[in-house]
Amino acid sequence: MGISKSEGIGFFEKYLTLWVVLCMVAGVLIGTFLPGIPIFLGRFEYAQVSIPIAILIWLMIYPMMLKVDFQSIKNVGKSPKGLYVTWITNWLIKPFTMFGITYLFFFVIFRTLIPTDLARDYLAGAILLGAAPCTAMVFVWSHLTKGNPAYTVVQVATNDLIILIAFTPIVAFLLGVGGVSIPWDTLIMSVVLFVVIPLTAGMLTRNAVVHKHGTEYLNQQILPKFKNVTVIGLLFTLIIIFSFQGDVILNNPLHIILIAIPLVLQTFLIFFIAYFASKVLKLPHDIAAPAGMIGASNFFELAVAVAISLFGTDSPAALATIVGVLTEVPVMLILVKIAHKTTKWFPAQTSGQGKA
Repeated sequence: MGISKSEGIGFFEKYLTLWVVLCMVAGVLIGTFLPGIPIFLGRFEYAQVSIPIAILIWLMIYPMMLKVDFQSIKNVGKSPKGLYVTWITNWLIKPFTMFGITYLFFFVIFRTLIPTDLARDYLAGAILLGAAPCTAMVFVWSHLTKGNPAYTVVQVATNDLIILIAFTPIVAFLLGVGGVSIPWDTLIMSVVLFVVIPLTAGMLTRNAVVHKHGTEYLNQQILPKFKNVTVIGLLFTLIIIFSFQGDVILNNPLHIILIAIPLVLQTFLIFFIAYFASKVLKLPHDIAAPAGMIGASNFFELAVAVAISLFGTDSPAALATIVGVLTEVPVMLILVKIAHKTTKWFPAQTSGQGKA
């Protein structure tokens, strides 16, 4: 599956940071002046998972999984270097640099500005972001950097499968190192709810539609119907979360900026690690750019979902994951511009539908 030539970053995605800010304001106002709403929604929970938010998160994640062609994994061996860069960056480097950078800022540089308890919770949210490489917006970033769409699909598909195995132990390990108690049952249930179920549903739906009508029908008739569902689901989720986060935000407005600083630095660091590794390996630009983008961006929908499941809708950890959403789009657009200006660093590109 590729990205159509006419597809770029959509209206909702382009101004995602603005929508997040508006949702933050709306949520805080609801929590402050209409506190009965979050209290009412808080009643609908099962095993520490908010049922309304779970439904919204499924609406976010399911359309992403429909886009992933897992059949493309059979081509993994044809050009593996770009995949090695993606896998090593995402799973052996990124979670640990996220932990190191955010720990340094929250517990050392900002120690007089952030109380220890809050710092620990913010660190937990950052860990969840660092262990969840992006699976959806990468298709947009790949398209904007003129990436090879066929190869991007393989990168995303293999990352989705690695998440099933690696996400839980990495998160558990880093939370333990950071001094956060690990509710194993909730963590495993979160991965099942927000990765296994939507991934399986998306895979089965995609296979059924492609088998009956073909890939072109899926891309032209089915996927466009879900175009804005993910972002709208995300925005409604944020309104609910911020309605629970009102007190934390109003009492610590500076903390939004303090959380954003290490997250932004981490994003640039991971992009350049993957990007320069691709340069050293002499990969073409249309593989190198998506490799940098998929590491730099986060599967923030999963991070938000797991933060809510583990720590609650009103937790500072959930707030930290939301700051990741807040900073994601503007930072990634800067990286897109950097990728465009450095095309000459790399060999000639493969063809648009080159080998995966």
